[in-house]
Amino acid sequence: MHKFSVFSPQEVLQTLTKFCFPFYVDSLTVSQVGQNFTFVLTDVDSKQRFGFCRLSSGAKTCFCILSYLPWFEVFYKLLNILAEYTAKGQVEWELLETLFNLPLPEPGSVVHLSVHSYFTTPDNRELPSIPENRNLTEYFVAVDVNNMLHLYASMLYERRILISCSKLSSLTACVHGSAAMLYPMYWQHVYIPVLPPHLLDYCCAPMPYLIGVHSSLMEKVRNMALEDVVILNVDNNTLETPFDDLQSLPNDVLSTLKNRLKKVSTTTGNGVARAFLKTQAMLFGSYRNALKIEPEEPITFCEDIFVSHRSSAMRQFLQNAIQLQLFKQFIDGRLDLLNSGKGFSDEFEEEINNSEYAGAQTVAKDHAKMGIKEVKNRLKQKEMAENGYTAATEDSSQQRSVASPLPEKREGKERGERRPITVHFGQVHNHFIRLIILLSDI
Repeated sequence: MHKFSVFSPQEVLQTLTKFCFPFYVDSLTVSQVGQNFTFVLTDVDSKQRFGFCRLSSGAKTCFCILSYLPWFEVFYKLLNILAEYTAKGQVEWELLETLFNLPLPEPGSVVHLSVHSYFTTPDNRELPSIPENRNLTEYFVAVDVNNMLHLYASMLYERRILISCSKLSSLTACVHGSAAMLYPMYWQHVYIPVLPPHLLDYCCAPMPYLIGVHSSLMEKVRNMALEDVVILNVDNNTLETPFDDLQSLPNDVLSTLKNRLKKVSTTTGNGVARAFLKTQAMLFGSYRNALKIEPEEPITFCEDIFVSHRSSAMRQFLQNAIQLQLFKQFIDGRLDLLNSGKGFSDEFEEEINNSEYAGAQTVAKDHAKMGIKEVKNRLKQKEMAENGYTAATEDSSQQRSVASPLPEKREGKERGERRPITVHFGQVHNHFIRLIILLSDI
């Protein structure tokens, strides 16, 4: 095996090679050449590093860019540019060095790499749109609404999920696209958009997982000791599941989601992502009514209040939901932001504020008003402390108002203040690209 690497730690190359060729080579057809796909490496701090890949030269050469940024369209474009230069027998060292040394650009900014090469950095605070978002577009085209709903329900119940496909680009797009519909929550368990052959034993893991497997490996996988696994075959758009997860969702929520997806099935824009976001708001938006807020005490979350103030059908679902890792992580994240005085605003909170969910099942009005005032005071005190003021020396009438993240109608924050949808990606990493490699002659 010959390896060509640019600015790369050599010890990672052997592992990356297996992820760059996650299939039985003899099974790959010519149509696979030129495909873009993505694998994910998760570090000890649960941060995800993305490997953006492009197969070339009869699937015997793979370009790979590693980055903590989930900028699929940007990196796929860069990979295509590199492949074009290589096909002409050129190696653009200047371009590669520019990419590697490029600091993290601001959202929406245009970055010029050469006279003819540039890209616009994405704004991850926006919901994914069709056709701009490649993952969601491929997912929505390849999988029908009914199977999307089954997969969504399976993820809400944190099942063991396998997605298979003969086309690598569609495979990883469906894994990423389906997981994105959980926003504002995130899959908390094993997450491998494309599984290399040497890790097939992961399919027998006893814990929840979301794994993509190339179809050339599925015969071997099906001969393994699989138990209670949901399998989506993207090639023929079929889903196998031993569970009744979809029927376990509240009927009104499910029917509303179906209708919304049917209405947007032939349109472009963020309608598909918005439909799932509205569903998440219907299911979980009342979490704010279960926040327990006492003066001078940390804000906490009361599971009993969250469950008991809903309908009987919803209570049955929420009793299970409060045990899920994705929900626990979501609540812990919200509490951390509130108790640190940072506050937050994102698409989910704005959806709640602009709809009926926040007021659907409310706690006592006096408690709610007290809670809003208390959080505002904490936010104000933190802001003044950072600016060198104290509450005792600043008249409250002169303080700037701070938007409350609690169930109160308010104006949305400016775009720059909103927390990004992918806030858990690359949050402590300021480099645009961590590694550029070319692996060949497998």
